[in-house]
Amino acid sequence: MTAQRAPRPPGRPGGRPAQHPAGTAGEAPAPRAARDPARAPGEAPSPQAAEDPAGATHADYTGGVYGSMLAASVIVGAGTLGAFPRLELILLLLLTGVVFWIAHVHAHLFGARLAQHPPDRAVVRRVCREEWTIVKAAVPPAVAVAVGPVLGLGVQGGQWFALSVAVTGQVGWSVAAARQAGAPGRLLVLSALVNLVLGLVILASKLWLKH
Repeated sequence: MTAQRAPRPPGRPGGRPAQHPAGTAGEAPAPRAARDPARAPGEAPSPQAAEDPAGATHADYTGGVYGSMLAASVIVGAGTLGAFPRLELILLLLLTGVVFWIAHVHAHLFGARLAQHPPDRAVVRRVCREEWTIVKAAVPPAVAVAVGPVLGLGVQGGQWFALSVAVTGQVGWSVAAARQAGAPGRLLVLSALVNLVLGLVILASKLWLKH
């Protein structure tokens, strides 16, 4: 007796399985790209949207670097006016941070993006939270001015203390921003050194303006 052959699977002649065209049954659908609600149609997705498809908010640590430099500049400017009252300097630091925070939020939301895709409330809240580090960076120098009398510091001593805190914060925020960007260790050190030099330049400018 001759052995019977097993029946061939249905499909193309020769026993080859049928091939399904792309997008039909039998093929898994391609995953959708992560969407960034803040970007306009046709605009490339942001790195944050690519890394976080859920759309979670990440603080922009570079805003902390900017806010610390801004606070240091405010302290230097106030020092050139002589014995600047502590309360006025504290308010000036905080209000300047808030004003520049609003300016940064406005620039992000109402630039070229507004003409193509008006932002909704969720986008506005997300951008406000991301840029809030500008205000947060102004808080430690303001606290340093406030605790100056407790540490036995005069007006000038309190300003120098607050300026040192602002420069230290600038270096710390720069390292945090570099780590958030995934920079290697060498770039972390380089970022810290660059911002330290910039901070020392601000300190030197205060000394120069006093003479």
